[in-house]
Amino acid sequence: MITKRIIPCLDVKNGRVVKGTNFKNLNDVSSPVELGKYYSDCGADELVFYDITASSDGRQLFTEILTEVAQNIFIPLTVGGGINTIEDFDRVLKCGADKVSVNSGAIKNPDLIKEAAQKYGNQCVVISADVKRVDGEFRVFAKGGREDTGMEAISWIKRCVDNGAGEVVVNSIDTDGVKKGFDLEMLKAVCEVVKVPVIASGGAGSKEDFITLFKEIPDIDAGLAASIFHFGEVQISGLKKTLKENDITVRL
Repeated sequence: MITKRIIPCLDVKNGRVVKGTNFKNLNDVSSPVELGKYYSDCGADELVFYDITASSDGRQLFTEILTEVAQNIFIPLTVGGGINTIEDFDRVLKCGADKVSVNSGAIKNPDLIKEAAQKYGNQCVVISADVKRVDGEFRVFAKGGREDTGMEAISWIKRCVDNGAGEVVVNSIDTDGVKKGFDLEMLKAVCEVVKVPVIASGGAGSKEDFITLFKEIPDIDAGLAASIFHFGEVQISGLKKTLKENDITVRL
């Protein structure tokens, strides 16, 4: 049985961690450095850091804050936001990231994933897909969920994996921040077409939601969440203990 990972996510805007609902109405939460260190110390398996307005602002990711976060944690770090070129991959990796997450950059230049995988290895390249239902179809969104690309999401994700992405983060815009459970239908559709690790993101509201996720979709590798961890509604150590009690393999 593969060990399931629990991953907190830091959505960073103007140097602060924020959280909203359905990618909107963002509220200030904390310092990314303090929060990252807290999660590293309390049992998180990995950490995801998204500079959520880098793409929509048309700028590069804030590397100073990222470097400080990386220096204060002792778990793998995935970083995304404003990743448009191989140079962006290089810059973020030099700041201390272990993996680089790309969304809008790959939509603009699908060859970016292939080039990055060839240079840094598949394990370093993560496709982070922001997906929303539009007229009954799973649709890919760009620029932090602001722009409908018109592309069908499942085939797009498969194409990215075929090009060399070694991991997939599925961000359900429909369930983001709603806290009523992960988007199981969307996640099952992705797991059916790819053979790389898939991370579920969007919708976690309780420990039970993680149990349901891992029981309903045994192929899912990890559950990612933000607000329930940020606001202390669920403690990672307690969540892992509960998962273990439900015969789900985790690292304690």
